[in-house]
Amino acid sequence: MLAASSLQTTKEENARRSQELEQLLLQVGQGDREAFARLYSLTRGAVYALALTLLHDAHEAQDVAQDAFVRVWERASGYRPQGAPMAWLLTVARNQALSRLRQGGRRVELDEEAWNAIPAQAPDVSPEDRQVLQEALAGLGAEERQIVLLHAVAGLKHREIARLLEQPLSTVLSKYHRGLKKLRALMKGESDR
Repeated sequence: MLAASSLQTTKEENARRSQELEQLLLQVGQGDREAFARLYSLTRGAVYALALTLLHDAHEAQDVAQDAFVRVWERASGYRPQGAPMAWLLTVARNQALSRLRQGGRRVELDEEAWNAIPAQAPDVSPEDRQVLQEALAGLGAEERQIVLLHAVAGLKHREIARLLEQPLSTVLSKYHRGLKKLRALMKGESDR
């Protein structure tokens, strides 16, 4: 019973967040700078995380995240509410990252500090939980970590992740569940010490 009410609360929170993001995007489309600042503060971690997973370079990801928000400011007037404002934002970020990849034609392996920066930017995560999350994520493969972060930190649905990463939904689900299984094993191993 408790798990069902917790799941319902999470769904309600996600719906409220999505509505807030949608409203903020509409206000940004009208030139509202305060709405843009709020949108930025709510979504910067997810935008950076996506750029980082695609570029594998912390500095490039920071640049792309900034470029993506400039693009959001410029194109928000064309945003049409469809119930997926975060997906729209991340599509802008993804396009910026892919453009940067095409220009540079290189990929650099991501260092541990850059991966640690992703959960550090997640809102509502205590410093203790952040440390545990960072240690656990280090035990995942790159694709599993990417999918888990996009789902857990960015709040994307699996279907949205599949579209963003241009992978079949079944592949995304498989990698997500495999990543969760590894995380559970890692966490259990941590508690056994």
